[in-house]
Amino acid sequence: MPNAPTATTVSPMRRANHIWANSVWFLPLGIFALLFLLLPSIGLFIGSVTGGPHGVTLSYFGQLFQNQYLDAYKVSIELSATTAIVGAAAGVALAWAVVGGGLPGFLRPFFLTFSGVASNFAGIPLAFAFTASLGPVGLVTLFLSNHIGLNLYKHGFSLFGFTGLAITYLYFQIPLMVLLMVPALDHLKQWGEAASNLGANSWQFWWHIGLPILRLPLLGATLLLFGNSFGAYATAYALTSGMINLVPIVIGQELSGNVVFSPNLADALAVGMIVIMITVFAVYLITNRNEARWQR
Repeated sequence: MPNAPTATTVSPMRRANHIWANSVWFLPLGIFALLFLLLPSIGLFIGSVTGGPHGVTLSYFGQLFQNQYLDAYKVSIELSATTAIVGAAAGVALAWAVVGGGLPGFLRPFFLTFSGVASNFAGIPLAFAFTASLGPVGLVTLFLSNHIGLNLYKHGFSLFGFTGLAITYLYFQIPLMVLLMVPALDHLKQWGEAASNLGANSWQFWWHIGLPILRLPLLGATLLLFGNSFGAYATAYALTSGMINLVPIVIGQELSGNVVFSPNLADALAVGMIVIMITVFAVYLITNRNEARWQR
């Protein structure tokens, strides 16, 4: 009579079946990532190292160190960092006003719904809305000039430059930060009630509990805002007519052939953007690992 299977032989089989059953649910996500993230990235890399007279070449990556392309990366990083930091600060303040600032409960769904709509309002409609509001003859510009005596454009402001583009980006960056931080602050509110019951004052709560808990979600949300701004194209192009030196706009120019036509150089520029984003999120992963070790 064959021996009955022992616990040591059945347990690994059950564990394998359990892992496989759980992994099946992630299969659609894996297919999506393969088709729309991994394969396009591989295609960009192949395009960036081919197309030369001698087959495989690194000349397109060498061109990235020319001043015009370095300046494009510099402006893109500055714009993304500025809107990410300002958007994160303003978004956290508004999110805390929703969670712990005494906002009437019936207003919270409307505020979060507006944040969801505004965070996805970008591209040509957003550029037109800001042109109609803060353009040279926009409603806000004329109101300030006629009723307050403040002419924004005589004081050096321009909607179609770096500052104007940053203000436009904040329209969707701040609501996105609100959506990202409201769940974290909801969770933190419970910790605040527990700390208050144990006798902790406001300073003690934020220094020993609030900031350590929010550090990782805040960093992750800020990096997401950075990436959201770093890859934006339609809003910047529609607002500035492609006159600002951003990497997405330069890529569009290389592909459209308005001045030159070099799809391989455009691929190299895109690979450079991917490297920057990987570097940024590597910082987040390292911080996440250190945070997990600290929590253990």
